[in-house]
Amino acid sequence: MSKDDRKDKSPRDTHYANLRRAVRDAKRERGEIPTPAAGRRPKGKDSDWKAPQLRPEQVFLYGLHTVRAAIDNPERRNIRLMATQNALPRLELAEDAALPFPVEIVAPSDIDKLVGPDAIHQGVLLETQPLPLKRLAALTESRLLLVLDQVTDPHNVGAIMRSAVAFGAGALITTQRHSPTESGVLAKSASGALEHIPYIQVTNLADALNELSKLGFQTIGLDSEGPAVLEQTFSGQSLALVLGSEGKGLRQKTRETVDALARLDMPGAIKSLNVSNAAAIALYAARQHLAKPT
Repeated sequence: MSKDDRKDKSPRDTHYANLRRAVRDAKRERGEIPTPAAGRRPKGKDSDWKAPQLRPEQVFLYGLHTVRAAIDNPERRNIRLMATQNALPRLELAEDAALPFPVEIVAPSDIDKLVGPDAIHQGVLLETQPLPLKRLAALTESRLLLVLDQVTDPHNVGAIMRSAVAFGAGALITTQRHSPTESGVLAKSASGALEHIPYIQVTNLADALNELSKLGFQTIGLDSEGPAVLEQTFSGQSLALVLGSEGKGLRQKTRETVDALARLDMPGAIKSLNVSNAAAIALYAARQHLAKPT
């Protein structure tokens, strides 16, 4: 589109363009359409963007669902909200609400500078602090946990987090190394789920699994070569499902530490799934087992 074409656009054209963009962004946030890969986006002056150096206590969250969920979470300590004039009403904040942090009206480019031109921020950004840390000992009331063994992709972890919340898991446990920290990308992929489930990162996964066993959880590692299908492996009323990274799967130490190894029953030609899909299926099977009368 030439500069003259852009100048000839009427307010009505701009209005409908904004509507189309809002519908597209909403579909991306719900996972109905993919986010374009960075390499396929037009290159311009923003292609040289570098992420700002954040302090350990500083987190940038973006996206309408993500930001609204964080604002509604009483455990969050929020610093400031940045929003465009058009995006602020879409957060549906009460007009008379006295927010305990400042709200800044900004241009989309101001948010782009903080999260990058490829981030689908939908015109809102919340500067906040990481959620309070929780210990494994605090999970004794939970009956279902999900454990990830060095799953590194924040998009996958965010999708897994959504499934974990949907199936009522009590926590998502990962390793401190080779796992994503709390971030805008993780939170956006989780679409608000980060605010509804403890995200616990442990130093030593084998020690954590042993502690979960002492707390009464049956720890089950998902492996395509497991000796029995998952549904036949359940024996307890408190379960911790353990999934490995893409490609490598569970590490040997993890395989030796869990109470049992199991596989998903997949009669088709393909015997492995994306870890987020495998997590959703395993969570569903575990929930069906836990729903049975004892």
